[in-house]
Amino acid sequence: MGSIGARRVVSQDQVLRGACRFFLRHGRVEMDALAASLAISRATLYRVVHSRDGLLADVLWVLADRLLARARQERTNVGVEGVLEVTRRFVADLRAAGPFRAFLRSEPDTAIRVLFNTAGGVHRRAVSAQKEILLEVDGGPWSAAALDQVAFLYVRIVESALYAELLSGAPLDPALAETAARTVLLQHR
Repeated sequence: MGSIGARRVVSQDQVLRGACRFFLRHGRVEMDALAASLAISRATLYRVVHSRDGLLADVLWVLADRLLARARQERTNVGVEGVLEVTRRFVADLRAAGPFRAFLRSEPDTAIRVLFNTAGGVHRRAVSAQKEILLEVDGGPWSAAALDQVAFLYVRIVESALYAELLSGAPLDPALAETAARTVLLQHR
């Protein structure tokens, strides 16, 4: 005997997977449409994820983390050159990602909020991932004490280049950004 108005139980992981699929198809996450695609109510969706910005941050990180993992696997160089190679591959893949570009164009204010605010968590996760990449370098030139700051500064330089048009309306010279990133990697001992 079924009950009228019974709630469908959905996990945060199911919602995230559905949101990733939605984002890849549409370059955005519309909560009403996502809820419908998951066969849940909008209220249930918000009970699970709490906010659209938080869900977007999780979606963007899951998709970025996949690209970053691939860039790390394809790395052919070691040391600082390997770190820079991972970044070049990741940035190229991210720039080629149509859904991501569509999101940046259609929702620039949301993108800035989700990508750069500490509450969004994307930047924090990027710094943590960059720290892992730096730790993969045998005998890296940075001290253990400086590692967190090097990872933070490196990520901010990459973000500045990657999102320059979003932040300032004008592109940043990739060669200049790489020079700055290389300097951060080599000068923090």
